[in-house]
Amino acid sequence: MRILLFGATGMIGSRIAAEAGQRGHEVTGATRSGKDGTLAADASDADTVARLAAGHDAVVLAVSPPRGGTEATESLLEVGRGVLDGVRRAGVRRLVVGGAGILEVSPGVRVVDTPGFPEDFLPPVRAQVALFELVRDNADDLEWTYLSPPSMVEPGERTGSYRTGDHQLLSDGEGNSHISTEDYAVALVDELQRGELTRRLVHVAY
Repeated sequence: MRILLFGATGMIGSRIAAEAGQRGHEVTGATRSGKDGTLAADASDADTVARLAAGHDAVVLAVSPPRGGTEATESLLEVGRGVLDGVRRAGVRRLVVGGAGILEVSPGVRVVDTPGFPEDFLPPVRAQVALFELVRDNADDLEWTYLSPPSMVEPGERTGSYRTGDHQLLSDGEGNSHISTEDYAVALVDELQRGELTRRLVHVAY
C-alpha cells in the first residue's frame, strides 16, 4: 500500500510511519518544514495535496493544531478542507484522520466539557472536534475513518494489543484511559489494511 502521511515527524506521525514501513508499506512523509527526509507541504493547499496524493492508496492526516489561541480551530479546519479537496482531485478515496476531543465520559457529556479540564488544552481539542465534524458532514463520498486516542497517549511499548470503541471513553481496570503512541499506530495501520471501520469515529485504548 502506498500511504501519504501528513505530520510524519510528530510524536504520533513518526510512529505511524515506522509501523507502516515495518509492514512493508510505502510511506510518503509530508510536513510543513520538510525536515528529516519528508516533503515540504502545506496540507491546507488542495493543489499541493492533490499533487502529492496522486498514485497513493490512502492518505493519513496526523497533524496537531496550535496549542493555544483562537486560531487553532480555523487553522485545523483549513487543513481539513485542503485535504478533503485534494484527495478528491487525486482520486484517492481512503482517508484516516487522527484526533481527540469527541469522546464522552457518559452519554452526551464529552471529556472536554467536564469540570477541571485543563484550560490550555481547550483550543486544540475544540479544533479537533471541529475537524471531526467537518469530515463527518462533508466526506460521504470518501472511505474515511476518524481514529481517536484516549485521554493519555504517550511514547511507550508496542504490545500490539488494544481495544476499539465508539464515542464512549474506554478505561482499563484501574480507571485509566491510555495507550502508547506505538500501539495507537498499530491500530491505525491495522484499520488502513482492513478498511472495515469506515465513515465513523473509532476510539482505541487499552
